[in-house]
Amino acid sequence: MTDFYGRVTEEQDFFKKILEKIPGFSGYVERSNRRAADKMLRDTIADRFESIWQRISELQRQIISGGEIEKIDDIEAASIKLRQFIDRIRTAAYGYAGFFDAVKIKEEELAHIYEYDLQLLDLEDEIGRAIDNIGSSMGTDGLPAAIRHLVTLSQNCVEAFEKRKETLLMGADSVSS
Repeated sequence: MTDFYGRVTEEQDFFKKILEKIPGFSGYVERSNRRAADKMLRDTIADRFESIWQRISELQRQIISGGEIEKIDDIEAASIKLRQFIDRIRTAAYGYAGFFDAVKIKEEELAHIYEYDLQLLDLEDEIGRAIDNIGSSMGTDGLPAAIRHLVTLSQNCVEAFEKRKETLLMGADSVSS
């Protein structure tokens, strides 16, 4: 009983944190709203990361203007990973095919989905801070480390989205079997 209570409480915590970051998000509670909620969440995340990607483009221009052209390849790696992440979010089928059409979503799978959704939103904040750090590291010895950190965070975005997708696909497979 306590295990189930813990999972439900944990799921609600993820949901509340997502609501704090995306007002109006209703979650995946009602079957009829699941696809719409998934679309809203992913559109919001993609739009926010699009702004981040534009900030990276501005940083690239600043790096070139500052004469540190050798750093462009490194920051371009972060830019490419974020572009890949944004494109995957925008082009993934809403609700991942039959998953959100399924009659029943197991609590454990829903908790994992919320966990990945929150992780994506938290990564937005982390990447924003990493970009700020790069800006303040321009012209210092700390610039290469700041850029490497941004590249790592950008890769984390791609990986978190893939894990979310795998969770949804595994849930859809278990419902259809």
